[in-house]
Amino acid sequence: MQFENTYSNLPEHFFRRTRPVSVANPTLICCNHKLIEELNLKLDLTEPEKVAKIFSGNIILDGSDPIALAYAGHQFGNFVPQLGDGRAVLLGEVLDANNARWDIQLKGSGPTLFSRNGDGRAALGPVIREYILSESMHALGVATSRSLAAVTTGENVFRETVEPGAILTRVASSHIRVGTFQYYLAKNDFNAIKLLADYAINRLYPDARKAKNPYLELLRQICDRQASLIASWMHLGFIHGVMNTDNMAISGETIDYGPCAFLDNYNPDAVFSSIDSMGRYAFGNQAKIAQWNLARLAECILPLLHPDEKKAIALATDIIETFDGVYDDYYLGGMRRKFGFLSNKPKDKSIIDELLDLMQRFGVDYTLVMRGLCSAVKTSSDITELSDKFSNAIEFEDWVRRWRDRLQLGSIDPNEIIRSMKSINPVFIPRNHLIENVIQSAVGDNDFKLFQDLLLALSNPFEDNKDFMSFKLPPKSNEIVHQTYCGT
Repeated sequence: MQFENTYSNLPEHFFRRTRPVSVANPTLICCNHKLIEELNLKLDLTEPEKVAKIFSGNIILDGSDPIALAYAGHQFGNFVPQLGDGRAVLLGEVLDANNARWDIQLKGSGPTLFSRNGDGRAALGPVIREYILSESMHALGVATSRSLAAVTTGENVFRETVEPGAILTRVASSHIRVGTFQYYLAKNDFNAIKLLADYAINRLYPDARKAKNPYLELLRQICDRQASLIASWMHLGFIHGVMNTDNMAISGETIDYGPCAFLDNYNPDAVFSSIDSMGRYAFGNQAKIAQWNLARLAECILPLLHPDEKKAIALATDIIETFDGVYDDYYLGGMRRKFGFLSNKPKDKSIIDELLDLMQRFGVDYTLVMRGLCSAVKTSSDITELSDKFSNAIEFEDWVRRWRDRLQLGSIDPNEIIRSMKSINPVFIPRNHLIENVIQSAVGDNDFKLFQDLLLALSNPFEDNKDFMSFKLPPKSNEIVHQTYCGT
């Protein structure tokens, strides 16, 4: 890899130089060949032992300048002034064929100065979870960090039980978080905030530099990306689980996959994270939490917005208050496409909400129903299998009649509607019980075939694949996952 290190060119209080701690016996689990090509990385993959040493941190490639980043964060609403990369090391940055810049980071590579008495390691289960989820989200069209490689370490880690250790190599367009800005606000270091904001503009939002007020435009564009991101989560039934400010990347990418999950039965109150006892980050709360997090970001950059504090607050407030409308536009636009609406009508939201309400009341699977609608467009379609999912089929069938009327089947080719719907309503999602099965197979039996099979199915989530049809089914009663765990 030809590394660049622009972040480590910032002042040293932005990070700590930290080398990964060598592990006993790194063994390659998986290497993302397609991503390696996309990043234009010149890696010789014919020697898996050497590749495992690279992606474990046992070998540091020339040009790498390993660092652990400093940041703070609100964790479940409580501010912690110093967090930082406690088990991750940024190896450096690479440029792809389009000259886009990407961070290459090891996760689980040993303790750093930010570890807070932790071991700095990752267990195999959470590494597998993040690999599957991040790559699935990418295939589903969601902005996300990516997984480049995973290795086992040949060492155990100690959590609730003894588990095999592993390291994930993660790729993201940036690891700057809302909490990164908060770190310097807590120190009243406004010079550092300005340096960080300038760096963010140059790297992630270069168009903001052209604006009359570049820092206000930076805030506006970050809000826009977050609104788009959260809407895409909601379209798919994804629950992040720990939307702390230190887990919100200002790039607008999904990052830090911990106790995240996908809905089976539709429920806006759904919570899976074992540490979210109050439901702060429930499925239906995610847009409001994103707005709250963005308000914390705005507080950090107030001095950059205007020298007069009252005017700065007014400018920031205007941006934060527009988030609801921007998010609603992204959300409704995506839901219209999921429901096959190729134009905009005033009653679209009520039709959409009616089905979501039916799904919640009758406890039906969100992904199956949405994909099932693709086969119910034509008036000649048999919807028996779909309506049987609702204990009151009459209510659902009444809704289908209203929905078909809205589709304007008399003036629009139904096949065009079906093609559009199938391109946005997936067959395959990384269902919670499937991930648990993969983890159990890998951790318990050192068997990664199910992991590879699930990755393959999820790489084309909108295409029916007869080889993997069991992966589209919801969990049986004894397979339902009620809680997911962070892994730290």
